[in-house]
Amino acid sequence: MSTISWTEDHTTRTARWHSESQLPSPRHTVVADDRVRAATAHRLARAGTALLWRGDYQGARQLLTAMGRRADRERPRPDGGPATSFHLYRRARAHRARVLGRLLVLLDDGHTLNLRRAPDVREACTAAYGPSTGPTAVPLRELLGVLGAWQWRVKGVEVPALGARVHPHYGVFAPVRGEYVDLVDRAPLPGRTAFDLGTGTGVLAAVLARRGLERVVATDIGPRALLCARENLDRLSLAGRVEVVGPALYPEGRADLVVCNPPWLPARPHSELEYGVYDPDSAMLRGFLDGLAAHLAPGGEGWLVLSDLAERLALRTRDDLLALIGTAGLRVAGRLDTRPRHPRSRDTDDPLHAARAAEVTSLWRLAVR
Repeated sequence: MSTISWTEDHTTRTARWHSESQLPSPRHTVVADDRVRAATAHRLARAGTALLWRGDYQGARQLLTAMGRRADRERPRPDGGPATSFHLYRRARAHRARVLGRLLVLLDDGHTLNLRRAPDVREACTAAYGPSTGPTAVPLRELLGVLGAWQWRVKGVEVPALGARVHPHYGVFAPVRGEYVDLVDRAPLPGRTAFDLGTGTGVLAAVLARRGLERVVATDIGPRALLCARENLDRLSLAGRVEVVGPALYPEGRADLVVCNPPWLPARPHSELEYGVYDPDSAMLRGFLDGLAAHLAPGGEGWLVLSDLAERLALRTRDDLLALIGTAGLRVAGRLDTRPRHPRSRDTDDPLHAARAAEVTSLWRLAVR
């Protein structure tokens, strides 16, 4: 168990350290309050010193915003091709996360945040972290993420293809990009049974069940995702038609349709929270393709839902993808394409704007050769 220590009122104190982003526990921690200036806080954080906040909660949020503006000034300018720009962008984002992650708050017993004007964070923290095990220091930036995720879980995300909301749990990729859901909603169905690999919130399994499939089996390797999918499918009254199993990529048996929407970028995640975006060495993509022929019923199809963003960032070529498909004993039976509708595709300040603006998301219909 990692801990941090600091001196307060001439007494050395300690607490557990927790970071969902897997940031290391700080070696040196000082107490800070509303008297600290943003320039001083940023300088200390850049040098590796953590600041345990004891002032006003809203003041801490304002300080974090001011530190973020200073960190953004250090962002390198794109230099070189798209792959170089991507790796520089990720390196800068990781550095920014480390620096801002050194502004800390203390969660007391029961996940209580004892700061002036602080919200009640107990329910959100219990959902994300589990039951309290005593005083715990966490990065304020991560706590804000926990609170935002809790609001999504409570309110849900509207999915037009379902005519209903799904409720993502903390650490489970939310279906905020509706275009890939729409592809699965309109592609012609090849049969009556389906597997949904890497189900996450269960949104694609729910769409398939609502389209009339008799049996859907949804899998995931993440405990949070398995619980999230089960709760969503139960809320949608689909638990009787969709079975959630795991942790596993493939369930046992065969199906007329196997759907997989793997993380779209072949890069190493910096934390568990990034596994919904980054697929190291295309591991999930390869696992889906290599196992597809053995899990398809005769005449069945595999649906690979994938963006070409990796190709536009020069992280993978179209020939690489087609080679993986061919090596797995598969052929392309058809493809449906759509353009992104998310706000980042229109954000001209994004260093990766050119690639995001040109991005195409595709549903590849794959069959056994």
